[in-house]
Amino acid sequence: MDKVIEIRHLSKFFGANEVLKDINLSVGKGEVVSIIGSSGSGKSTLLRCINLLEKPSGGEIIYNGQNILAEKHNVSLYRRHLGMVFQQFNLFNNHNALSNCVVGQVEVLKRSKDEATETAMKYLRNVGMEQYIHAKPKQLSGGQKQRVAIARALSMDPDVLLFDEPTSALDPEMVGEVLKVMKDLAGSGLTMIIVTHEMEFAREVSDRVVFMDQGVIAEEGTPEQIFNNPKQERTREFLKRTLK
Repeated sequence: MDKVIEIRHLSKFFGANEVLKDINLSVGKGEVVSIIGSSGSGKSTLLRCINLLEKPSGGEIIYNGQNILAEKHNVSLYRRHLGMVFQQFNLFNNHNALSNCVVGQVEVLKRSKDEATETAMKYLRNVGMEQYIHAKPKQLSGGQKQRVAIARALSMDPDVLLFDEPTSALDPEMVGEVLKVMKDLAGSGLTMIIVTHEMEFAREVSDRVVFMDQGVIAEEGTPEQIFNNPKQERTREFLKRTLK
């Protein structure tokens, strides 16, 4: 399997606090990797380091064979290949759903308005939001906003889609509609890295599950290995608390 992203010996300090410690992780093309762990274990920080919303303190991030942390590497060019779906949607409140999915394509990818609109409509249709294209974010439910945010990320044709706990800000009845969209994406061959607290979802869609604890990768393996036969005591303790 071709590696899309390879993380080597990554560390991240906030002041004197080391929140990521010697992280090594590779993600193959078309692979779905879920990252699980307690709050404060470093999951979201790792995701934010991967797309350089946070600057790592040390280590390497290899993308298509190049260390993107090396000097002179074009960070904005690298970011174009990564889609990011946030907990809090991060939609433009003054744009409607369609425009939210068009503006980045025109500004960043330099697509024509017509091409960008056609692409946006395709993905809004895919996530079941076609009938809401003229609605502003304030007129949408949390689940609908998150589906627009996913369509917006897909419209940029990313090589990798990153999800940072995409259901954590949603009411329970809206979680299912977003997870269904993500399951469909996982089945489509898209490379995905998902920070999630939805254990059944991680078990169902992941090729590999990574368990983080106190800033390290404590264990990783197939969903079968992690959920049914974890090797580490701290993985077992975490799963005992969360799988009730």
